[in-house]
Amino acid sequence: MHVISLKMLRNFWLRHPAAESALRQWHTIVEHTDFQGFDHIKQFFNAADYVPPYVVFDGAGNNYRVVVVVHYRGKRIYVREVMTHAEYDKWCKRYRKGMK
Repeated sequence: MHVISLKMLRNFWLRHPAAESALRQWHTIVEHTDFQGFDHIKQFFNAADYVPPYVVFDGAGNNYRVVVVVHYRGKRIYVREVMTHAEYDKWCKRYRKGMK
């Protein structure tokens, strides 16, 4: 899959250096795997969740979240948000209210 955008991941790990290793590992796995569907993602990332229209990946022992949109046919993953767990909790509250 082609990840768009590595820049978002990089900007996050510059603010949160402890996340760099986990985000680089996630990126490497995703870039080298052509996911066929969400069930296929779950084979690699058991803690991933589908929150329509997003796939949410847990990172670094549940400390970080990467929120993406996956286009399986186009083999692209669009990074929408990279957050700490606390930021994700706030995002979830807004998402449930329809405020994304």
